[in-house]
Amino acid sequence: MHQVIGIRFRETGKIYYFSPAGFDVQVSQSVVVETARGVEYGYVVLEERTVDDEDVVLPLKKVVRIATHEDKTRIAENIELAKEAQSVCKEKIKEHKLDMKLVSAEYTFDRNKIMFYFTADGRVDFRTLVKDLASIFRTRIELRQIGVRDEAKILGGIGPCGLVLCCSTFLGDFEPVSIKMAKDQNLSLNPAKISGLCGRLMCCLKYENDEYEQAKKELPDIGENIHVEEGRGKVTGLNMLERIVQVELEDPERTVEFSLEELIGQGALTG
Repeated sequence: MHQVIGIRFRETGKIYYFSPAGFDVQVSQSVVVETARGVEYGYVVLEERTVDDEDVVLPLKKVVRIATHEDKTRIAENIELAKEAQSVCKEKIKEHKLDMKLVSAEYTFDRNKIMFYFTADGRVDFRTLVKDLASIFRTRIELRQIGVRDEAKILGGIGPCGLVLCCSTFLGDFEPVSIKMAKDQNLSLNPAKISGLCGRLMCCLKYENDEYEQAKKELPDIGENIHVEEGRGKVTGLNMLERIVQVELEDPERTVEFSLEELIGQGALTG
């Protein structure tokens, strides 16, 4: 068992566990921590708790200190420097005529490295670009190719629903999304209607899918014959979220809607 706190390095990034190392750290506080890539600045999003060994990556990294005013000033400076570095990198990409799209740039907290995130259709030989950037910035350079979902998360935007993208507001990790999820939710399979700004299937298909899977277990299938108080009928429609079943009766021929509770109460379903 380990005492940990949860820290993010980006507003909607993945949550990592760190040892509080004796510091009384509160949610929303900024801290400086040890990471695999050096000392970094992060934000506490989970209060101190106990977790099992299998839930942490050992050895557990520690909080170095609660962020000072100087640390916060340094982060603000790093953000401005990263914007300048991004502009320079874009010019160099044009100069070298590389088929890649620069998405963002980021300085590590100690400024020992600049990371440039880009998208591209395939592999890109950016060795000469790295040499140019290293000679300009006099620090380590890392170019990291990312996917279109990561690009959308970084850049943000408005989704088809009219709201700010889920990935750029609250989704910490991307989970696999399949076309089967759209079918289970009775959605149009038109790619334009079920794809997000990134061009991939919308993330909300995944985190709403559990509700639909549970509803499928509880409700009868379309076309299933059931016996209700009004007589024998066939299921012709389902409202998964509200647990409403549409039944076409045989005699007299008419369509009636029942809630899941009503069907269970009538003994039409076993529940």
